[in-house]
Amino acid sequence: MTAVLKARAANNRLRDYLEITKPKVVALLVLTAWVGMMLAVPGLPSVQTLFFATLGIGLLSAAAAAINHVVDQRIDAQMARTYSRPVAKGRISTTQATSFAIGLAVAGFVVLYVVVNALTAWLTLASLFGYAVVYTMFLKRATPQNIVIGGLAGAMPPLLGWTAVTGEIHGHALLLVMIIFAWTPPHFWALAIHRRDDYAKVNMPMLPVTHGIDFTKSVICLYTVILFLVCLMPYLVGMSGAIYLVGSALLNFRFMQYAWKLKFNADTGTAMATFKFSIVHLMVLFLLLLVDHYFKVSPIYVS
Repeated sequence: MTAVLKARAANNRLRDYLEITKPKVVALLVLTAWVGMMLAVPGLPSVQTLFFATLGIGLLSAAAAAINHVVDQRIDAQMARTYSRPVAKGRISTTQATSFAIGLAVAGFVVLYVVVNALTAWLTLASLFGYAVVYTMFLKRATPQNIVIGGLAGAMPPLLGWTAVTGEIHGHALLLVMIIFAWTPPHFWALAIHRRDDYAKVNMPMLPVTHGIDFTKSVICLYTVILFLVCLMPYLVGMSGAIYLVGSALLNFRFMQYAWKLKFNADTGTAMATFKFSIVHLMVLFLLLLVDHYFKVSPIYVS
């Protein structure tokens, strides 16, 4: 019986450590980095590069998430969405979580620097600093534009994937960064509307708290239009073809429909539904880029 209890406790402990790495968020970041690797070359990158770049970027992303749990533990404990997080609840101490984050960060940096390349290692570390320090420690508490400015750190993975394969920064990789940069505000502000009272309770200057929910809905509508235009860029510069163009247009029209409903005909579940769709939107959009890259269809012109 004692052995069973110990095994159960160990399993719960592992789950807590996994939770503070935000695995779902990291998985989405790694997916966009992986697509960046694939788009960087006409064929397939080497298996070694794919594996170690994915591992290194994933470890550093997980480290940033763990630092976020440490820094935000006080406000997490007061919010309905986050009060049961392991660090906020004390199941993992601040020291343990910090040590864990540092270990992940060092391991990820070493993997990227030694096996991949120095540029990717330093850019990924800079992204960790941007999210965990600049955004989480300062911007998040300083301005309602926190997610717009800080969103750049979360938009970096496609560039990291690209540099992992090529060792250089390319304009096409920056277009992928621009897509995520434009996608982040409507994605996050939809959640912020749903959790507006939580943010107000902890004096977090999120846009729905400082400028009101109706204003935030208007800005979400504006950003979905900006996102639509930015998503056209890969096609316009010849980076992608007709498959991506059609799929991207359909996805962005659907996102604009969600934003329109949120603004003019919302019910209690619309904000969260918009947030959930935005995640699907980004996943499918990047998968479309991947499919289009390997099965490019040229546009048909009628003379």
